[in-house]
Amino acid sequence: MRGLSIGAAVAASSLFVSSALAAVDPIVIKGSKFFYKTNGTEFFIRGVAYQQDYNGGGADGTVVDSTNYNDPLADTTACQRDIPYLVALRTNVIRTYAIDPSKDHSTCMNALANAGIYVIADLASPSQSINRDSPAWNDDLYTRYTSVIDNMASYTNTLGFFAGNEVSNNASNTGASAFVRAAVRDMKTYISAKGYRTIGVGYAADDDATIRAYTSDYFNCGDQSSAIDFWGYNIYEWCGTGKTFQSSGYADRTAEFANFSVPAFFAEYGCINPRPRTFDDTPVLYSDKMDGVWSGGIVYMYFQETNDYGLVSIGSDSSVTTLSDYSVLSSQIATVSPSGPNSASYTTSNSPRACPTIDSTWKAAASPLPPTPDSGVCQCMYDSLSCVVGSGVSTKSYGDLFSYVCGQDANACKGIATVPANGTYGAYSMCNSTQQLAFVLNQYYLDQGSQASACSFGGSATLKSATSPTGSCSTAIAAAGSNGAGTLGLGCCQHWKVWLQL
Repeated sequence: MRGLSIGAAVAASSLFVSSALAAVDPIVIKGSKFFYKTNGTEFFIRGVAYQQDYNGGGADGTVVDSTNYNDPLADTTACQRDIPYLVALRTNVIRTYAIDPSKDHSTCMNALANAGIYVIADLASPSQSINRDSPAWNDDLYTRYTSVIDNMASYTNTLGFFAGNEVSNNASNTGASAFVRAAVRDMKTYISAKGYRTIGVGYAADDDATIRAYTSDYFNCGDQSSAIDFWGYNIYEWCGTGKTFQSSGYADRTAEFANFSVPAFFAEYGCINPRPRTFDDTPVLYSDKMDGVWSGGIVYMYFQETNDYGLVSIGSDSSVTTLSDYSVLSSQIATVSPSGPNSASYTTSNSPRACPTIDSTWKAAASPLPPTPDSGVCQCMYDSLSCVVGSGVSTKSYGDLFSYVCGQDANACKGIATVPANGTYGAYSMCNSTQQLAFVLNQYYLDQGSQASACSFGGSATLKSATSPTGSCSTAIAAAGSNGAGTLGLGCCQHWKVWLQL
């Protein structure tokens, strides 16, 4: 059904396009709630996931690894086309899963601001994210994440960032959460160091029954400089017919978060059983049963894709056709009117959770965390090596080389080893894969008495002239130790990208 009852919103689309650069009241965090900064009214998220050809973790669980994705904030024509449809759903937040930080987003962001719509942006991309099966927090990811922050920080309708989306999704990969927490720590530090306004950094978790309590405790506990500023919950529990607040599990989840110390909201919701979706949970989410604990939610999702979660379909001529789910959500969201305190009168005694115990289910210590990526130290280390990976070796071959060398000489790999369960991280675990492999190859070469034959690996390794580290970089390399198992301090260039850009 095309158009529905959005004539007024569509007619207003020219206003969103033509208005001057917009500045909306920033959203701030106090305790476990969001507030408008100026008037102190509590802010409840009425959100829609907004990214075409990109599966959110909660809907399908995986995302195809690719460098190609549609940046919804850079497509100004589509953005301006879709805003009236979002407004007609009373949308005040969209969530994007991957944006291109090299592109300009000002037209779309200002059009959204004029429409009163804020943005929560995931920092990762399909090809640059923390992989649950082989997690890392390295300089490539640091650069990607900080670039997104640099691109988005100036817009007052940037509500926050997600440092990860369902990275740990069962008991077999909980160690990966330590790398996400390190990313949270470093992005919070980066935002502060750059002098940006305070913008929250959070995490979007899945609803795996085995680890959900561990996960929420882990990201909230301990040193608050590395704890999340808000909690997103990808939840698909209100499924089937005849569900209620109690039978859906929402009552249990609400009780579990009743004393959470930071804002919590549904980062994705909207079960597709039954079809069409009823969105019977939407009025409940914004009712007095839940609005004291939850700050609203984000419906998955705007665009119709193969997973069949769409609210609208986009034709070959780029026209919008609203689907039955759009109509139902429109009716349900029109009825909600959550209430909350004003920030001036709001007080809270909620405190951070205790960190989960390391056991057979949870394998990530909250401290120590993976080191902050330091490209200066990594480059200095690489320059000091004699045996490195050959320039013609494909990164697809790196895994086999790592496996072979580490199997032959465990000592060679101590400098890149990671053991999240006890917080042990090699000094060079923060470096990119080429630098790490070079370090491992060089260690093997040294352990074999620097024989030329020990730097071959069938032509995958090559000898080069080594450069001796000097100054503070020499101090950092010395702190790492000969096998890289030591702990780096600030090193020669810690946070160098931050300070050079101030």
